[in-house]
Amino acid sequence: MNESLYLVCPNCDAINRIPRSRLKEAPGCGKCHAPLFNGKPRAVNAAGFRRHIERDDIPVLVDFWAPWCGPCKMMAPAYQLAAAQLEPGVRLLKVDTEAEPQLGASFNIRSIPTLALFHRGSEVARQAGAMGTADILRWVNSQAVTSR
Repeated sequence: MNESLYLVCPNCDAINRIPRSRLKEAPGCGKCHAPLFNGKPRAVNAAGFRRHIERDDIPVLVDFWAPWCGPCKMMAPAYQLAAAQLEPGVRLLKVDTEAEPQLGASFNIRSIPTLALFHRGSEVARQAGAMGTADILRWVNSQAVTSR
């Protein structure tokens, strides 16, 4: 059985249907032809966040952060490295809680950085505090929702 997955393009937000077996073949967007995975977290606004959470069939890891936050700045390179290792099984997003305060409030984000893992529209796990790359990878892989 070759199950298809729906993936939101990180470039144009188009929804793409990709066979699961092609995830590791560097699939491109059917609309804009940009890669569906580039090994980097994508900064999103509230609309982009909702589109990915609601439409991506793979797990979505979100870093809720703020530009003034020292621990957030310290974790940013580790999160970037984690993206390169977790994709294409997991989509990584970044939400600036200063630019999108209603999003942070709606998810009851009380400290930053906070990582939240979503799968098919629902939050499945949350971890507050800065982590290194190995800790991020270990935490995500321990959640048993990865699509690899």
